[in-house]
Amino acid sequence: MSTTTNNEAGNKVLFWGCFIALVTTAFAFISRMFLLGTWGAEFGLDDAQAGRLMGIGIWPFAVSIIGFSLIIDRIGYKVAMYFAFVSHIVWAVLAISAFFISKNGDKDLAFSLIYWGSLICALGNGTVEAFINPVVATMYNKEKTKWLNILHAGWPGGLVIAGMITIFIDSVPWWIKVGMIVIPAVVYFMMLVKCKFPENERVASGVSYKEMLGEFGVLGAAIVGFLVTLQLIDFASQGGAEVVSSQKAMFIAIGVAIAAGFGFYTKSLGRPLLFILVLIHMPLAVTEIGTDGWIENILKGVAENKFHAGWVLVYTSAIMMILRFYAGPIVKKLQPIRLLALSSFLAIIGLYTLSITTGMAIFLAATIYGLGKTFLWPTMLGVVSEQCPRGGAVALNAISGIGMLAVGTLGFPYIGALKEAKSIESVQANAAIVETVPGLVKNGEFQAKDQKKIYEIIKYSAFSDVKVDDLIKELPDKEKEEIKDKIKVAKGGSGQKALADMAYFPLFMLICYLGLLFHFKSKGGYKPVMLGGGGDSSEGDDGDEPADSKEEDSNEESKDN
Repeated sequence: MSTTTNNEAGNKVLFWGCFIALVTTAFAFISRMFLLGTWGAEFGLDDAQAGRLMGIGIWPFAVSIIGFSLIIDRIGYKVAMYFAFVSHIVWAVLAISAFFISKNGDKDLAFSLIYWGSLICALGNGTVEAFINPVVATMYNKEKTKWLNILHAGWPGGLVIAGMITIFIDSVPWWIKVGMIVIPAVVYFMMLVKCKFPENERVASGVSYKEMLGEFGVLGAAIVGFLVTLQLIDFASQGGAEVVSSQKAMFIAIGVAIAAGFGFYTKSLGRPLLFILVLIHMPLAVTEIGTDGWIENILKGVAENKFHAGWVLVYTSAIMMILRFYAGPIVKKLQPIRLLALSSFLAIIGLYTLSITTGMAIFLAATIYGLGKTFLWPTMLGVVSEQCPRGGAVALNAISGIGMLAVGTLGFPYIGALKEAKSIESVQANAAIVETVPGLVKNGEFQAKDQKKIYEIIKYSAFSDVKVDDLIKELPDKEKEEIKDKIKVAKGGSGQKALADMAYFPLFMLICYLGLLFHFKSKGGYKPVMLGGGGDSSEGDDGDEPADSKEEDSNEESKDN
């Protein structure tokens, strides 16, 4: 086991401190996801609006992980750790306050505290990954994929622990569920506050700051600019209001400025391989994080009176946690790209079978899905770190940031919109309901729905209980209740069907990974790129270097570093 320091005992404390910091981010994630239905009922949210609330707890992750990656080599990893800890504590305080304010009747203020507190928590979560990924990749720079997989066992590990606690205390007030994040937050802070963090691999190898950014380049910055533009439009719309043309133009200009500014400084399009990996990681993030975020809510109707739907997420997370600890021999046997292709294939089968199974058979489908998603995220980080080491913290963390940005801005709301569409389809296909409710369907068009949109590009139809009430207002009260019960049953299991549409994301990934297999085969096979003392790769370079990577002189390197 190779490290960059002789202090092996210190490395172990540092590694496990980073591990528990990642566990803390999982606590934040699962407590919010399990409370989605509770908050939806308490604050009157439809599924797509609930997806927006989930999104605000995800996409700011990208802001902090990318933002800190740009400066973390200069401010130090420990400063980033302090920021993460404070963010987690602030979230706990705001969320707990929201509970009591809501009980006192001020729903708007309570929702605002949850919404903005979720943003702060997400910033903290992103900052955690901003320092733990480069720290572990530097400490174990000869076995990056293996140790990044072990590190990221902390994510499913946290989901298992927090998920089981949340299920067992299901009946307690929800402020307790959001407040339990304080426990792991204090633990990782106490472990890391006295640790000595290593110097980043790219800094130690003499690779300049400008060259690091050049690996990411204009292509990567353009993706960030696009996703940031969407989120700014959402802020202006407040989740539904029309955004005026001048505001849209300003937000688009900001997105363009991000890409243009990056290009002006780096004078590099970026490394094509890294750009491709970034594109793949967007559907990858939606496949794992997006599905995990919705799974308890989606399967709640199917699991009703049989088991708590949250057990599906806990179960798949347990699979991930165990297998990631044993990633070393699996990665060595299959090689990273083959492992990613196999994982995508299993994710396709798992998501589709989850969409059609019922009862306890859901756990069989969940096993396949769990096997599929286990190695996706950390192995992608390993590939980026091994193939683009000149990119340093920016390359390693930007791919995670863009993935989370894609989940928050597009993935969560899109899954919510899919779920709404399946609800409408299910009710419309129920002949007993259609025949009983006069005017529910006219000329084949479902009438009890509202047309909505998110980010100006996700347009969807939401099931409208208000319009149903209007259609049945003349019916006797007993018939009204019977109809509402039938609608509830029809909608209850409909969201499960949305998982079949989710399988298109890993299908896209599988096609891309097969292409990468041919790419590396044409170059003699997959080999990690190693940095020498002067920043040169010693083996396995695929030749896809940024345009300015050969133009850095020693004086500029000294200035940048």
